[in-house]
Amino acid sequence: MTTTVNPVLRVAPAAPAEAAAHFRAGLAFHTDVSDVAAALGAGGDPGFVLVDSRSTGAWDQGHIPGALHLPTALVLEQAGQLLDRSVPVVTYCWGPGCNGAARAALALAELGYRVKEMLGGFEYWVREGLAFETRQGSGRRAPDPLTAPVDAGDCGC
Repeated sequence: MTTTVNPVLRVAPAAPAEAAAHFRAGLAFHTDVSDVAAALGAGGDPGFVLVDSRSTGAWDQGHIPGALHLPTALVLEQAGQLLDRSVPVVTYCWGPGCNGAARAALALAELGYRVKEMLGGFEYWVREGLAFETRQGSGRRAPDPLTAPVDAGDCGC
C-alpha cells in the first residue's frame, strides 16, 4: 500500500512559539515597499534613512525620492560621513532577484548601524505605482495589478 505524503506537510509546521519567534525576527530585518512608502508619505521625519545601494548608472536610471545614494562598494569608505549611527537605515537595490541591499545591510551592520532591508527593491516600488526620480526628472507608472491593489489605498495586510 502506497501512502501519498502531502508536500506542504512533509516537514511539520513549527510550534506556534517557534513560528512567532521566527517571523518576529524576520520583521526586525526586513520591511517592504508599502511600509516605506507610507512612512515617507506621512510627512515629517520617517525615523530612518533610505539608502539606495546600487551603482551611479542605476541611480540615474531611477531611484526613490528622498533616498540617499550609497553604493554597496562604497559603504565602508563613505558611511561614516553620510550616516548617523543613531538613525536606523533601510537599504534597497534593484529587486527580489538582487542581493545588493542585503550586502549593503550587512556592511552597515558590521559598522554598527541598525539596518533593515526593503523587500522588493526599486522594481516593486515602480510596480506598485509609486513616484520615482531619474536623471531626466520625475516619473510614475500605473500600478501592476499583480503586485499592488489598483482600486484600494493599500492591500490591507
